[in-house]
Amino acid sequence: MRRKDRERSDPVWIDETLRRSDACHLALLDGGKPYVIPLNFGFERTGDGTLHLYFHCAKEGKKLELIRQNPLAAFSADTDHELVTGESGCDWGMNYRSVAGEGTVIFVTDPAEKKHGLDLLMEHYSGRRDFNYNDHVFAVTEVLRLTVAACTGKERK
Repeated sequence: MRRKDRERSDPVWIDETLRRSDACHLALLDGGKPYVIPLNFGFERTGDGTLHLYFHCAKEGKKLELIRQNPLAAFSADTDHELVTGESGCDWGMNYRSVAGEGTVIFVTDPAEKKHGLDLLMEHYSGRRDFNYNDHVFAVTEVLRLTVAACTGKERK
């Protein structure tokens, strides 16, 4: 990272930034070309400190085809945008917090983990985890888990 003064590596800071972010942008490879898609997400950090991001979608589509071809992915999430103005154009900028990283995506097949991933997603947006899921909708919903291998945060304030 060029601006080391803005780098953030503290897991608590990273988790708080993810908590405040509305969407996570998932980057995949499409035959050597980048393919990026914004997704709703949930996340958790396990006891050993591993960060997992969970996503949900239909059981078919381009991102699923790309993950089957290559499960390596990158991601980013950002929040706290605030325009900074000034006298000249060079004085303008943007305050923000962001997290970016990489990892491997898997298809969650275990029903208990699938429900857990959906619960984390719902908790991210509602603050609650006490949801029931319609059996039919649950069956036709794909849940993906990205296990983060490396990530870093960045902040301008």
